[in-house]
Amino acid sequence: MDSMETVCLKVRLLPTKAQQTTLETSLETCRILYNRLLAGRKEAYEQTGKWPSRYEQQALLPQWKKENPYLSLVYSQVIQEVGARVERSFQNFFRRVKSGTEKAGFPRFKGRGHYDSFTFPQSGFSLGEKSVTLSKIGVIKAKIHRRIAGKLKNCTIRRQNGKWYACFAIEFEASPLPKTGESVGIDVGLASFATLSNGETIENPRFYRSDEKALAKAQRRMAKFRRGTPERRKARRVVARIHERIRNRRHNFVHQQARKIANRFDTIVVEKLNVKGMVKNGHLSKSISDAAWSHFRAVLAHKAASAGRQYAQVNPAYTSADCSGCGLRSKKRLSERWHFCPVCGTSLDRDHNAALNILRLGLQSLGIQPIEAPPFVVGE
Repeated sequence: MDSMETVCLKVRLLPTKAQQTTLETSLETCRILYNRLLAGRKEAYEQTGKWPSRYEQQALLPQWKKENPYLSLVYSQVIQEVGARVERSFQNFFRRVKSGTEKAGFPRFKGRGHYDSFTFPQSGFSLGEKSVTLSKIGVIKAKIHRRIAGKLKNCTIRRQNGKWYACFAIEFEASPLPKTGESVGIDVGLASFATLSNGETIENPRFYRSDEKALAKAQRRMAKFRRGTPERRKARRVVARIHERIRNRRHNFVHQQARKIANRFDTIVVEKLNVKGMVKNGHLSKSISDAAWSHFRAVLAHKAASAGRQYAQVNPAYTSADCSGCGLRSKKRLSERWHFCPVCGTSLDRDHNAALNILRLGLQSLGIQPIEAPPFVVGE
């Protein structure tokens, strides 16, 4: 059955100098308003013991526009959306306080250079053949790399390393892909980015490692200049550009691999890894972060859902220790990269063995394969 899906279309904007000045002014206006709304909330709480709601603060905007004409230079819904951002920042703060599992982080004021986007939540924007039209800003030339037939939901204008982008949320009607009759279990790792249960491997591109020397050189150069100087700002842009290149290449790789898997397999099973806990390992944290397992898992889940595929996550405990042939459990050191079972004679790569176990557990959790008896453990 067809369902509605939402995707993001990111478009590079090519504003003129005048348009860029207008974009910068709009961004600065939103930043100032954000800080004013945040200060208003803090003052109200100190005086009354209660936080004003988003709508109570938005009711003040007409009067503020009369007092500050520069607010009228920005589209009205963009101004209102700033209040929604302040509301979300407080909601996230209270959620973190309630969970107690992460640092709460009270909402902070935004300094210059730390507020990089504003949003048209419903209207005031349109997407043309080679341009983007924004209310109160005008028609801006754009590089549009693809087209998606659907309904434009909202548009976020973002400044990133001196470049401007328009990010559209587009709702469209998605259709499931044809069935292939194949299932796959995926074991992620560092030697290989992923090993599939059919024996295929996806090489680990190590994007951060490949640019690590260039990044270190740029950071050393930046450290030579005093803070606040034009030379340091220029060097900082070079560092940011290297980080952006790494992020873009990783993003492209993850999306391409996830799309290939979603196209090929009806049922997809992955490990439910605690990546936050794993990166605490000082020896492997950089490599784990570079592999972007969480990003891959999130993208794969989205693409599987849009393609009408079954997607499952399983506990990775003992998937490397258990024999995929007979279930014999024999613990291995991390350095042992080959699995050999003395009982059934199964001999294959350690990650391939784990991928087969991941697939088996996933099929059991989905009710596709019956649950077997617990594995025999050596020494019991």
